Amino acid sequence: MKAIRRFTVRPVLPEPLRPLSDLARNLRWSWHTETRELFQAVDPDGWVAAGGDPVRLLGTVPSRRLAELADDRRFLRRLTEASDDLDDYLNGSRWYQKQNDEGAELPRAVAYFSPEFGVTAALPQYSGGLGILAGDHLKAASDLGLPLIGVGLLYRHGYFRQSLSRDGWQQEHYPVLDPNELPVSLLREPDGTPTQVVLALPGGRSLRAHIWQAQVGRVPLLMLDSDVEENAASERDVTDRLYGGGSEHRLLQEMLLGIGGVRAVRAYCRLTGHAEPEVFHTNEGHAGFLGLERIRELGSQGLEFDAALESVRAGTVFTTHTPVPAGIDRFDRELVAHHFGDQGELPGLDVGRILQLGMETYPGGEPNLFNMAVMGLRLAQRANGVSTLHGAVSRSMFAGLWPGFDPEEVPITSITNGVHAPTWVAPEVIRLGARQIGLSRTEEALSVGDSQRWDTVADIADTDIWDLRRTLRQQLVQEVRERLRASWRQRGAGEAELGWVDDVLDPGVLTIGFARRVPSYKRLTLMLRDRDRLMELLLHPTRPIQIVVAGKAHPADDGGKRLVQELVRFTDDPRVRHRIVFLPDYGMRMAQKLYPGCDVWLNNPLRPLEACGTSGMKAALNGCLNLSVLDGWWDEWFEPDFGWAIPTADGAATDDDRRDELEANALYDLIEQHVAPRFYDRGPGGLPDRWIEMVRQTLVTLGPKLLAGRMVREYVERLYAPAAHAHRSLDPDAARELALWKARVRTAWPQVAVDHVEALTPTAVNGTAELGATLALRVRVALGALAPDDVEVQAVAGRVDPDDAIGEARTFPLKPTGGPDLEGRWVYEGPLALDRTGPFGYTVRILPAHRLLATHADLGLVAVPSETTGEAAGVLLR
Repeated sequence: MKAIRRFTVRPVLPEPLRPLSDLARNLRWSWHTETRELFQAVDPDGWVAAGGDPVRLLGTVPSRRLAELADDRRFLRRLTEASDDLDDYLNGSRWYQKQNDEGAELPRAVAYFSPEFGVTAALPQYSGGLGILAGDHLKAASDLGLPLIGVGLLYRHGYFRQSLSRDGWQQEHYPVLDPNELPVSLLREPDGTPTQVVLALPGGRSLRAHIWQAQVGRVPLLMLDSDVEENAASERDVTDRLYGGGSEHRLLQEMLLGIGGVRAVRAYCRLTGHAEPEVFHTNEGHAGFLGLERIRELGSQGLEFDAALESVRAGTVFTTHTPVPAGIDRFDRELVAHHFGDQGELPGLDVGRILQLGMETYPGGEPNLFNMAVMGLRLAQRANGVSTLHGAVSRSMFAGLWPGFDPEEVPITSITNGVHAPTWVAPEVIRLGARQIGLSRTEEALSVGDSQRWDTVADIADTDIWDLRRTLRQQLVQEVRERLRASWRQRGAGEAELGWVDDVLDPGVLTIGFARRVPSYKRLTLMLRDRDRLMELLLHPTRPIQIVVAGKAHPADDGGKRLVQELVRFTDDPRVRHRIVFLPDYGMRMAQKLYPGCDVWLNNPLRPLEACGTSGMKAALNGCLNLSVLDGWWDEWFEPDFGWAIPTADGAATDDDRRDELEANALYDLIEQHVAPRFYDRGPGGLPDRWIEMVRQTLVTLGPKLLAGRMVREYVERLYAPAAHAHRSLDPDAARELALWKARVRTAWPQVAVDHVEALTPTAVNGTAELGATLALRVRVALGALAPDDVEVQAVAGRVDPDDAIGEARTFPLKPTGGPDLEGRWVYEGPLALDRTGPFGYTVRILPAHRLLATHADLGLVAVPSETTGEAAGVLLR
C-alpha cells in the first residue's frame, strides 16, 4: 500500500547534544570540514547513507547511539568547540565590519535574487553554473560579514536526476523534495501561522507562497514555495521544478521570484529586524520584475512612475551571465500584458509603461517580445558581465539600447566570477596549507584572498605536492569505480558482468576532467572528432591519458541528449572503457571529488560563448592545470606557466565543420606534444619537476584571483557601495528632479546639433603633426531649449583605422566661451593633446549631463557632427 501522506519523525536530542541541531540547520557545515567530521563521528554508516546531510542523519540516528554520545566526554568536547566556533563565526567582526569601522560608505544591506542557488547537494535547488555561482556568492558574503539576503524559489522537484538507458540515452527523474526533510525552516508570523506572499492573477485568482529560510552562515536565503493548500492545482505547481513548463509557467515563476521576492524580503525584515536592503542585485534577468514591485511600493508612497523608476534604478545592480541572445527569457508581449494592470498584478502601474521596459525597441529586435534582460538593464543603473571578455561581448550584444555610442562605451562593466574555496578545495589541500601556515591563516587565505599567504605555497616541498596530487587522483579513481558500477546497474547490467569496472582508470595515469552542462556550444564531443587519434592517446604505451566526463543535457534538448549518447557509446567500447568514462547525474557531490582528483581540466567551448567557466577555477584551486580555449576567465588570466591555451579558428571564413576539425587537431597536438610529456617526464629525484612547478604557479598566481571572496569584495566596492550612495542621494525630491530633467532633455534633444568644428591652430603640414602638439578646437553647437548646464561637449580623439573609426579613444571636455549668439548657437573651445603617433583622428559630440547621472550614456542620447559639419578629420602624427 502507498501512504497518502509522509512526514519525518525525528528523535529528541538529549540536552547535551542540543547544539547538534543548530550546527545542522546552519549550512556553514557544508564548507566547514571540522563540523562535517563531527557529524560523521555521530554515525559513520548513517552519514554515508544520508549523503553527507546532517539533517537527514539526525533523523535516523538510533536513540541508543544518541544516549552513548551524550555520555561521551570526548565527543561533547568536540561538539562544544564546533558550537563555539560557529558562534564566533556568526557574531565576530569580519571584513565588512572592519571596513565600516574605518568609515567606508557601505550598503546597510543587499538583497541578492537568483532563480537557483547551489549551496549544498543537501539542498538541490540548482542546475548548473548560475546556481553554483549564486551559492558561492552567498557563502563569500557570509565569510566577509556582508549583510546580504538571498532570494530564490523552492522547487519541490528541484532539478532532474540523470541516469542512462542501456543504449546510453539520458533519462530524467524528478524526486519529490519534502521541505521538512531539508535544512530549511518556515518563516512564521508572531502567532505561529506561516508567513505568506500573495500575487494577483487574471480572473480574480491568487498565487500564494510560503517562505522557507535556509541559513547560509550569516546569510539568510529566502525561498518561495507555491505548494500551498489555498492555491488551486495550477498555482501549486508554479514552483514544481527548476526551468520547467511553458512560457506562462516560466512567467509566473519569474513574477513570483521578482515581485513575490521583494515582498518576502519586506516580511523577513519586519519579523526579524534585519536592515532593509538599500541595494537589490538581480543575478540574470529572471528576477527582473523586482524593479516593478519597488516602483509600485514608491508609488503607494506618492512618488510618480518616472521618479520612482529613477529611485529604483539608482539602487539596482544587474548581472548578465549569457553571451548569446538565445539564453535570455523572452515572453510574448500580450502574455505579459495579460498578467499586469487592473486585471492582474501591480494594478497601480500602467501596463504600457511596464511593456516599454522590456520591449526590444532597437534595430534587430523583435517588436512583440518582452525581453527579461532588456528590462533588467533598463531597471538597473549598474550592470556587469562575469569576465572581462564577457563584459565586452555583453556591451556589443546590448549596444542597441544605447544608440550612437560605441560598444566600449556601453555602461556594462565586468566583475570576473570567483569560486568559494572552502567549498571546493579538498580537505587534504587545506590540511597541507595548515601544516605550512596554520589552519586559521589557511582558512582566511581561502576566504578573503590574502596573496601573501598564497605565496607560501612556494615553500611547500615538491614531494608533498606530488604526494597530495597522487592521493587525490587515487580518491577519484575509487569514486569513479563506485559511480560507474552503480550507473551500469541502473542500465540493467548484472554484477557478474561488471568485473571490468575494478580496472577502470589507473591512479598513475594522467587524468583529464570535463564536466559541465551540455548545450551545443560547450562541445562535449569535440574530443571524439578523430576517434582513432583519441584512442591512440588513451592507449599510448608510455604516456597514456584517461578522461572522466560528466554533464546533463536539458530535458527538452534532444540535440544535447544525442551528444551525451554519442559520448557514452564511445566510453562503452571495451577497448577504451578502462581509460574514458561518463558519469551520470553530475552535481555538487560528484564535483567535490572530480575537481581535486583531475590533473588537467579541459574546456573547449565555442569562443566567446563561455561567459566565465568557473569549473576550471575550482579545479585550479586544487592544483589541477587548465587546458582550455581562451574564453571566459582563462582568456583573462592564462599564462604558459600554469596551463595551456587551445588555439581557435574564429575567422568568419571558417565554416563550423572546418573550425571543429582544426580545433580538435590542436587539442590532440597539445595533449600529445606538451601536456602528456610534461606529466610523465621525471627529474633526477624521480618526480615530474616541471609539472609540479606548474601546479605551484597555479596556486600562487591564480589562487587569490579565483576566490569568491575577491569577487564579492569587488561587487561591494565597485557596484554595491556606489549603488547605495546613489540610492541615498536620490530622495523623493531628487528623484523627481532627475525624472523631470530627463523628460525635458528627451523632448529637446532633436534640436541639439553640432553646427561647425574648426581648429584654431594649424593641424598639420601636408596632413601630419608633431607628437606632443596641442590642437585648439572651436565648436559651434545648437542646444535648442537646453542650456550649457544640461550638456557636456566633448572632443573624442584616438588612433583611426582605414575606415576612420576611432579606437582607444580619449575624451577632452570643451567649455562654452560666452552666451548664445544671435542665432541661439553656443561656441565651445578647448585643447586637444596629440599624444599618440600614427594615424590619428578626432570628432566632437554633445552628451546630456546632470550631477545625478551615473554615466553620460544613461539616456542613450548623443549628438555628433554630420558629414558636412566643419573639419573633423584625421591627421597623421610622427
